[in-house]
Amino acid sequence: MQISRHITIDDSEFELRAIRSQGAGGQNVNKVASAIHLRMDIQASSLAQEYKDRLLALNDHRITASGLIIIKAQSHRTQELNRQEALTRLRALIKSVVYTARPRKATRPTLGSKKRRLEGKKQRGQKKTLRGRVDH
Repeated sequence: MQISRHITIDDSEFELRAIRSQGAGGQNVNKVASAIHLRMDIQASSLAQEYKDRLLALNDHRITASGLIIIKAQSHRTQELNRQEALTRLRALIKSVVYTARPRKATRPTLGSKKRRLEGKKQRGQKKTLRGRVDH
């Protein structure tokens, strides 16, 4: 499974199992295993140790204390669509730890922008004072 241009996970690193779906579905729900249960051991995966540590540090209900990712997909009626959804969720979870946001550099407003902001505030204040009562 392709996560990004540089990161791929072999299909043998996670386990997909079909289970019976919960909820409404009439007679079909009791006999068709259309939900997908995806399990992946973070420590046994081929991800870089940095990404493994970030995954384990996440406060996500899908990651157990023992380092297993468990994803249950059951929103679709077919097994194939649920399989695709489970893999998409796994890909998104791993991508969330692969990419780190660049730290923001603090910048200061320019002198001209400060003057324009203060001038706008003065004009709005002047407009509001003119709304007051008129003495004759």
